Amino acid sequence: MERTLTYRIKEMLSEKKINQKQLSEMTGLTESAISRYIKGDRIPRGANLMKIAKALGTTADDLLSGDKEMNKENDLVFAKSLIARNASQMTREEKMEFIQLLLSKGSDDET
Repeated sequence: MERTLTYRIKEMLSEKKINQKQLSEMTGLTESAISRYIKGDRIPRGANLMKIAKALGTTADDLLSGDKEMNKENDLVFAKSLIARNASQMTREEKMEFIQLLLSKGSDDET
């Protein structure tokens, strides 16, 4: 059974005995945002996903996939989605840093 982000957040809240209000306080996100994520009405952006994962003592990958390792295809689709959604908010320096990271990883694969 595929575990959705919604399911994983609910599961982690239950495991940690944390309620939505406490998660909101731990992450600095509004209670309504947390509620929307848990209901599946919205998907948290990268930074918010990282805040939630940190507060729950896990990784973003674990929240997204339910596994410690993500499927490469799903990972790529998610990464493209995050980049497309956040590109307009990135500074030129952040974009250049990202490009350099991609180029350096690409050259590692070729050797």
